Amino acid sequence: MEDEAPLLVIVDGANVVGSRPDGWWRDRKGAAERLRDRLAEQGLPGHPTPVELVLVVEGAARGVASVPGVRVESAPGSGDDRIVELAAQDTGRPRLVVTADRELRRRVSELGADVIGPSAVLH
Repeated sequence: MEDEAPLLVIVDGANVVGSRPDGWWRDRKGAAERLRDRLAEQGLPGHPTPVELVLVVEGAARGVASVPGVRVESAPGSGDDRIVELAAQDTGRPRLVVTADRELRRRVSELGADVIGPSAVLH
């Protein structure tokens, strides 16, 4: 029997970056790269088990490269729509979406994904 797939963690890059007023709006791509690097270094705090981290970026943050431990998905349009697509692809495995966006939380919850807020990855 195959081992279960690791927890799929989908991070709403724009929402997480935008949750702290640290000047991110002056360099959206740089802010997304800092978040990516933090995720690569720290993983998902409080989750010792293996996780697959996917950071979804949009708009001016498109073009951020993936690094070992974090796959970056540049949404061709809406980041929220791309997050929903990713959550819908793997319904047979545990999925966790990191966002504070109420509508996105509703959409991915309907697909069976769990949701946590940005503070979970910013500690």
